[in-house]
Parts: sequence; structure tokens; C-alpha cells
Amino acid sequence: MDLELQEVAGLLNVPENVLLKWVSDGKVPSYNINGHFRFSRQEIETWVMSKDALKEDDLESVKPSNGPLRYNLFRALNNGDVFTDIEADTKQALIRTTMQRLAPSLRLDADVLYELFMDRENLVSTAVGNGIAIPHARDFLMAGHRDAVAVVFLQKPINYGALDGQPVHTLFFLLASDDKRHLALLSKIAHLASTPDMLKQFSKRPQKAELLDIIKTWETKLLDS
Repeated sequence: MDLELQEVAGLLNVPENVLLKWVSDGKVPSYNINGHFRFSRQEIETWVMSKDALKEDDLESVKPSNGPLRYNLFRALNNGDVFTDIEADTKQALIRTTMQRLAPSLRLDADVLYELFMDRENLVSTAVGNGIAIPHARDFLMAGHRDAVAVVFLQKPINYGALDGQPVHTLFFLLASDDKRHLALLSKIAHLASTPDMLKQFSKRPQKAELLDIIKTWETKLLDS
């Protein structure tokens, strides 16, 4: 689906002039039709997860200081779960097992979620590097204003098709309630995955209560810095 400048600015939670500058600087993927910028929804999503979107100066423009996006990752994880006992040798087995564990608590169909998550993975891997992946459904939104994130700390890292060639050991399965929240959470988790201190925390495979404390502390520092 093609998007216009104002739509993308709204999804990224930035002023149109900031987005226009990013486009002019070649930071955001776009194309021009009759003098008007257009954006591919898929390319914007991929850009949000990429290291190109994680420069500190840019993050200062997009991070929310208040409102519904404040502590959005903490709340989404609280609605989701943390799994430290999942074993899988393939991406397909991992996603199927995780959906079987997660779906009942969200009152969703595990088989449907598996197909939606695999449909997204078949487009391009959601691995973002450093052993982290952010699996998500391309065309699925949670009912109501409720997002959910499930974190999986694998017993044994697996090949996930990451561009940096590293096997994946930690996955953030994302289900959002609207496009803006979806992109905001993708961006925040991708930023998290580029933070050395957080990567050290993930290596300890914390349980849900501990990880919630870690995430809340990190979001507080991110938003108040």
C-alpha cells in the first residue's frame, strides 16, 4: 500500500517538515510521482527496523515524551509473556510453538497467527541483527487499544536469515492495535536491540517480572534523556 507524506508523518509521530528533511537527506525510502513523495508501507516498516533509522539525532525527533506511546513497550510486554523454555530447530517450528503458547491468553487462533507471522517472514526476515528478531504480522491488528509483545529467549540460537549472519537467540513477537502503535513499537524494539547494555541483560534470560522492570527502567531513561 502506498502512503502519502502526511500519512507517514502521522505513523512515525513526527512533523511533516522533519520527515521531508529525512527524505531530502536520503534517510527514508521514498519515490516521487508528479512532484509528490510517495512511500511503500513495506519499505517504511523495514526502514523502521533497520540500523539506518536508529541514529540518536533522529530518535530525538520520534520518541514520545508523553501520551499513549509512553511506556508502550512495558505495557505491551505486560499484556504478553516471556518464554524461556522453547526449543526449536527451524523458524517455522519456533513460530508455531510460540503461537500455540501465546494465542490462548490473547483469545486468538494459534493456526491463524502462525500463517500471518509466516506470511511476513516469507517477505523478508524480521531479524534485526545482534541475535534479535521482531516477528510480527503484516496485516493483523489487535482489537481495541491493546498491544501485546511476547519475548522468547531460545534454549539454542537458530538461523533466522539475519543480514549480519548471526543466529537469533531473542525474539520479540509483536501484535499491535493500530499502524501507529505498530511502527512505534517496531522502532523502539529495534533501538533496544542496538543497545549493548540491553543485549547483556537479554543474555541472562530474565523472567517476565524482571524483564518488565528492565524495560520500564530503559524506557524511562530513553524518554527523559
